[in-house]
Amino acid sequence: MTTGPTDALITATGLVKRFGDFVAVDGIDVEVRPGESFGFLGPNGAGKSSTMRMIGCVSPVTDGHLRIFGLDPARDGKQIRARMGVVPQLDQLDEQLTVQDNMVLYGRYFDIPRAECKRRTAELLEFVQLSDRAGSRIEPLSGGMKRRVTIARSLINEPELLLLDEPTTGLDPQARHVLWDRLYRLKQQGVTLVLTTHYMDEAEQLCDRLVVMDNGRIVAEGSPRELISRHSTREVLELRYAAGTNDDRSDELLGIGDRSEVLPDRVLIYADNGEAALAEVHARASYPESALVRRSSLEDVFLRLTGRTLVD
Repeated sequence: MTTGPTDALITATGLVKRFGDFVAVDGIDVEVRPGESFGFLGPNGAGKSSTMRMIGCVSPVTDGHLRIFGLDPARDGKQIRARMGVVPQLDQLDEQLTVQDNMVLYGRYFDIPRAECKRRTAELLEFVQLSDRAGSRIEPLSGGMKRRVTIARSLINEPELLLLDEPTTGLDPQARHVLWDRLYRLKQQGVTLVLTTHYMDEAEQLCDRLVVMDNGRIVAEGSPRELISRHSTREVLELRYAAGTNDDRSDELLGIGDRSEVLPDRVLIYADNGEAALAEVHARASYPESALVRRSSLEDVFLRLTGRTLVD
């Protein structure tokens, strides 16, 4: 039985992945709905990629229940993969072939006729703004271009579901924004997106809903706005003092804002009004080397839930 129009596209209950004695994914529950963009947010080693490999039907489930399109990955992996596109963490392009040949060769794995592969390749390269590079070899392309080719290639079988594992890691800000735009357009076309990231701005830009993972477990779930509202204040005041003196500031900053976090490189004060908090800091004759008021982010949520930043 396949999913109906209102059913969950992915359902995981008590999902576990072990490698020997190491538990990479520790009993998580996840539901992804058709047409949404769903994210797994967390640091390296949180269990995000292991979860994605199980969903992608390339790593068997150790324990628990997993269904994609209502199908069992252990029994129906080929059927599931035919309806899915995958953008792996590392580009797996043949650098000696042209962009077009990479696309066509990949399409043939799905038994798509060569002429149809070429037609879809032309459309997809236009979609990712690389039509002029169809005849170029992969090797000299920039990192951002290679990433766009990988995304275009993942779409050649016209998937209903697209898995993206750390889609913009290592890219410069301009390349990241180009990719975000293409992914947003795919979502508008009805493609369901599931992505992993440790960039909080990426999660906020792309995800309708997400889970925050740490040590193989889900520690929070909701929309970016819900998570920030639930676990943080409206604004954050970042204070930077002379190196090695942050721990000495506890007494002079006590009681300012809702709470504070002392990090190695800065002190964070969580408050609904960051400017008012900064005025109180100055009123106490405490003068940081620099001060910044910003809105709360998902990294603040992660810090609150786990006691460390996303990049730790």
